[in-house]
Amino acid sequence: MATKFQGSKEERLALDTYIKLSRAANATELRINRHLSDYGLTLSQFGVLEALYHLGPLHQHQLGEKILKSSGNMTLVIDNLCKQGLVKRERSENDRRYIAIHLTEEGSRLTGELFPKHVEKVVLAFRSLSSSEQEQLAVLCKKLGVGQLEQV
Repeated sequence: MATKFQGSKEERLALDTYIKLSRAANATELRINRHLSDYGLTLSQFGVLEALYHLGPLHQHQLGEKILKSSGNMTLVIDNLCKQGLVKRERSENDRRYIAIHLTEEGSRLTGELFPKHVEKVVLAFRSLSSSEQEQLAVLCKKLGVGQLEQV
């Protein structure tokens, strides 16, 4: 649905593109991540588990940067994952101020089971685009994202 805004051609095009991008991103995210609730996980919690699974132990700040969440939000996410027994905090012996977040054995097992299913859902969600369209979309999304950082 195109915007009904009666601004300039540039404004209408930007708004229309934004609406389509937002709707596509929301629909895709819902389709891909719906299964996480079957495991009692939020998208942020899964992001933490996936980052730790592939990158190893990380500081809470590093995790927040990886999954694009604030430090306050990360504290809650990690607290809840600790309560579920999926991650643990470990203070560094060299620097007592540094606390790394580690996967527990259960967290590693769950992520190892869940991640291939997640990848399958991502592949299925993008099947409506050809390989070259997926590559083009990736380039455009990166260009848009980098452009936002340059405008700050």
